[in-house]
Amino acid sequence: MHVLILGGTTEARALAGLLHPGTRVTSSLAGRVAAPRLPAGEVRIGGFGGPDGLAAWVRQHAVDAVIDATHPFAERISFNAARAAATAHVPLLALRRPGWVPGEGDDWRDAGSLAEAAEALDGLGDRVFLTTGRMGLAAFADRPVWFLVRSVDPPDAPMPARTEVLLDRGPFTLDGERELIARHRVDVLVTKDSGAAATAPKLTAAREARIPVVVVRRPPAPEGVPTATTPEEAAAWAAAL
Repeated sequence: MHVLILGGTTEARALAGLLHPGTRVTSSLAGRVAAPRLPAGEVRIGGFGGPDGLAAWVRQHAVDAVIDATHPFAERISFNAARAAATAHVPLLALRRPGWVPGEGDDWRDAGSLAEAAEALDGLGDRVFLTTGRMGLAAFADRPVWFLVRSVDPPDAPMPARTEVLLDRGPFTLDGERELIARHRVDVLVTKDSGAAATAPKLTAAREARIPVVVVRRPPAPEGVPTATTPEEAAAWAAAL
């Protein structure tokens, strides 16, 4: 059996480790991170050329099942995977970690996009901790406030004029996030609802510091695709095939 994992996430790496070596696994990474953490099994890096290219690759490499374990905000590849799986007539599963849920004491502001998140900053504060990744900073380029941008690799231009870049990779600790917020005098946090436990401590630190958090909602997922919430559930799905 050959399983193609559309990966790049912590869950994708865990899933590859659960399936390999009993099952042939190929993990596909987008190539947007310079030095990614490689999963067990075979690895390919780069795009497929859209849904038709992905369907062709699935057929050419005799893939029996596809598991979309990409980031919750990787909207295009998820829809491409749904179309490709239907074209190639192979089963598809989406592995999606649960989203974050606000707790008592949280001051969360909902945003439907990065552009809405940028608009929501008006009047919230002057020192923003921006943790939405290195791409999409153009949405904040005209904001007059100061930004601390944290990403794994250097961010792409354009970006806000008053920006300090912090290159770092999770998981992050609660003590570390507390210290970061205090040292940089952060008064607003902006994040995507990635749902990852590795990056959740910033939300606790923001609650403790009593600062507002602008949370960008996840994009819609393809309809009709079954979903698992843990690597173990996804591995059981593959085994049942």
